[in-house]
Parts: sequence; C-alpha cells; structure tokens
Amino acid sequence: MSHKVLFAVHDWGLGHATRDLVVIRALLDAGHEVGIVSYGRAMMLLRSMLANRCTFYELKDIPKPLGRYAATFYIRMSLAMPEVFWIYRKERLFAQHLCKTQGYDRIISDSRFGMALTEVPSYYLFHSLRQIIPGRPHWLEYFVERNQQHLLRRAQGVLIPDEEQDGGLAGDLCHNMSCNWGDQVKFIGPLADMEAFNVEKDIRCFISVSGAEPQRTILEEIILKQVKDLEGRIIVALGRPENPDIVFDNGRITIYGFLDRQQQIEMINRANTVVTRSGYTTLMELSQIGCKALLIPTVGQSEQEYLADYHRQRGYVHSVLQHQVNLLQDIAITESLPGLPKMSATRDSVQRLLSIVVG
Repeated sequence: MSHKVLFAVHDWGLGHATRDLVVIRALLDAGHEVGIVSYGRAMMLLRSMLANRCTFYELKDIPKPLGRYAATFYIRMSLAMPEVFWIYRKERLFAQHLCKTQGYDRIISDSRFGMALTEVPSYYLFHSLRQIIPGRPHWLEYFVERNQQHLLRRAQGVLIPDEEQDGGLAGDLCHNMSCNWGDQVKFIGPLADMEAFNVEKDIRCFISVSGAEPQRTILEEIILKQVKDLEGRIIVALGRPENPDIVFDNGRITIYGFLDRQQQIEMINRANTVVTRSGYTTLMELSQIGCKALLIPTVGQSEQEYLADYHRQRGYVHSVLQHQVNLLQDIAITESLPGLPKMSATRDSVQRLLSIVVG
C-alpha cells in the first residue's frame, strides 16, 4: 500500500537536509508520494537534488540567533522563545491544512516540533532528547527534557538516528535519560548520505569550513592564515556556494570557494584526515567511513561542543575550540588517533525507519 508522506526538514545548516535525502529517496523508490516542508538553504538543496520527484512547501523555520560569542546565542534564543512557540503553532496549523486538503496520511518531522498531529500517524526524526546545557546542571537539563517530552507528545514515535548500545554516536543527547520515554523512542541507527569508496587515500587533509554566520567566516579566517604551514596534499572547501571557484591552487594546496555534495563525498573518501565541525549529521557521515577527524565545534552550539568532547574523551578523535585552533599541532595529534569507528550501515537504518512509518 502506498502512502502520501509529509516530510518536514529543519533548516539549521544543511545537515538535516542531507541526512533526510536518503530517507526521502527510499520512500520515493518504494512507491510513496512525498511532500517536503522546509525553508532557506535546506529547501534549496532538497529542490536541487530531488527536482520534480516531490512537492515542495516553503514554511519559515524558527529563528537562528547566532553571534560572535556563545553567551549571545543563549540570551537571544531565550528572548526568541515567544516567536518559537508561535512558529510551532503555525507549523501545526499548516500540517493540518495539508493533510486535510492534499491527503497526506503520514508525517515525518526532522526536528520541526510543530509538524506532528495526533490525528495523523506522525514521527519525529530527532536525536537530542536532552539539551546539553553549559555546566551540565542536572535540575535544569531535567526540566528542559520534560518540556521537550511534552512538545513531542503528539507523535507516535521519536525515531533516533543512532545505535542504542554503548552510548552510540550521540552519548548523553539520547542515552541515559532522566525521564521515562517508554515505547515512544525507537533507535533506528545512523542516517547519512555518505558512502565509503574504494579509492586511494591521496589527500593528507580535507578541511571543510561551515557553520552559520558569523562563525563560518571567523573559522575561514583562521584556516586561511594557517593552512599554508601544513605539509602534504591539502584540500579546503570554504562553504561559500555563491563563489564556488578555486580561490587558491599551488599544486599542493587547493582552496575551493565551495564543493557540491558529490565532490565533498569524494574528498572525504580520499582524505586521510578530515577537519570539520562536530555537527551530529557530520559525525554520522564520518561513521560510515571510519576516518580520522579533527573536530572544531561551532561557537555557541553546546551540542557540538559536547559531541566533540565526548568523542575526544573516548580516544577516537581530536577536538579543539575554534579560538584555540593550531592546525600544525592539531592535525599531528589527530593523525595519531584511530578515528571514529564504523557504525551500522545507513541502508539498514533506512529500512528500520520505513518498516515503522509505512510498514
């Protein structure tokens, strides 16, 4: 039996869109219709990759109050909460309208809390059951987890793209919970639009500069000052889609303004070491290949800071705060470590998700 699936995609960065691509393609290949709700660069990516295979609905996501300093983010985010809850209500009304007028009979929402209905089988794709708060105050993390559990109550299931055993990739974000989530939570395994290729490792280091502004530009400035001190073959992608041309090339170091998805996948496969942000989707991608990684969390993103430190403490990778980056030293340390271990294959995770959502 085919279904009409409404798929909502969070637009904080491109990580949600890239991991959702593998699920959306699997739904389409299985004969289901898919309508996509997203916004901004995430919507642009999904439109470019899926062309005429889906119906697209543009709906503004919650604000992204990032700044140069971590404290700025927490203050701005707190002040933005009335707007956030208004957007959640708008999302819910939009989902009700689409299900009623267009006949959608399933909803998958990747981190868009308003896109779930009690009257239509709805599933959240989400890994941050717990919000990591600086200093880890137990009472406050418990309070936030309870409130988050309340926000997610309309869904039949919360599908976690991680492995259930040994803390998985996400650690305390979705393991060792303080609240009882019961049968609502289902671990399906990592999801990543990334494949391991049998190619020669002919690049010493691939550096991917990303993150919301102004932090992307700040990291770019740091990388460009230090990259010429590195030896060996080095590739840098600056994350500027508006300027994809080669910025610098001396035959040993090549700096691109931007690399598309397939080019990035190729570079990660060819690289001995990857320098990148510690977003969760990035970690899922690296876990499909098992490569060495230097993680630089985005300033103000406590989840990225936690994930970088979590995997550094496990002895898999090296991590460093953005203002402390010293590429010469940090890459040398990274090369002495084993890298992220390979996790279960995305194709198995996708099949688990499909069996839950569409049977």
